[in-house]
Amino acid sequence: MTEPFVLEKEQALSLPAWKKENSNLIVGFTTKNGGVSEGQFRTLNMGLHVNDSVEAVCQNKEILATLLNMPTENWVGCDQTHEERIIKVNSDDKGKGVYSYSTALAGTDGIYTDCEDILLTLCFADCVPLYFYSKEHSLVGIAHAGWKGTVKNIGGHMINRWVEDGVNIDTIQVAIGPAISDKAYIVDDYVINRIVAALPGVEKDKYMYEVSNGQYALDLKRVNYELIVQAGVNEKNILCSSFCTSSDESLFFSHRRDKGKTGRMISFIGLKGADFA
Repeated sequence: MTEPFVLEKEQALSLPAWKKENSNLIVGFTTKNGGVSEGQFRTLNMGLHVNDSVEAVCQNKEILATLLNMPTENWVGCDQTHEERIIKVNSDDKGKGVYSYSTALAGTDGIYTDCEDILLTLCFADCVPLYFYSKEHSLVGIAHAGWKGTVKNIGGHMINRWVEDGVNIDTIQVAIGPAISDKAYIVDDYVINRIVAALPGVEKDKYMYEVSNGQYALDLKRVNYELIVQAGVNEKNILCSSFCTSSDESLFFSHRRDKGKTGRMISFIGLKGADFA
């Protein structure tokens, strides 16, 4: 399978297959390069909550805003808590969580909108970024799926919300972005038992294998893929990245590889209106 995410600028990967369908779609995933942060946050840290200089993080966001032609006052950010809470945002939410973590949408790991000129953003450093798009319904969304959010099926919840809103499920496209790979993500029985319970009827060897007694390599991207298929999305409408945030050290921060002392990338998606098209 061809890698769907492409490095177009040093600061961010894009999703050309989706942008080809709609030139006004902004979608991608940042790298750790091309910013101004220093030390363990070198250089494009997007996280306000990791003890980096707030000034540096805000400068990094301005760098990306210029690249995307979408001002930071139009961005929306969340206080992510590894839950399944999803919020539909509108123009009243612009600017939340952009310059101060205290203004972020509280306890939220999934956001979507049908409004133009809003850039939805979420922070990552190994967890799985999920992207959702329906061209026919002018709807975009993103979700943050660590193992806890995956077990709670945040991706499936997003699909269900859209269907409840009247979206034809056959129009929903999903992309699974760069995240830690199975080889770098070793978990114990506590995690595996909960993953297995979330995927009844799916062969375990599709998404995990035992590396030693009670230790397992877990493909969290594959687990989310299976959950999205179970939610009713056609497999031909799902793209999945092979980028590993842990092993691709020149491109990404990694919470596990860097032992928690590291920066954050962001996933982003939005629809440009006449003002920024």
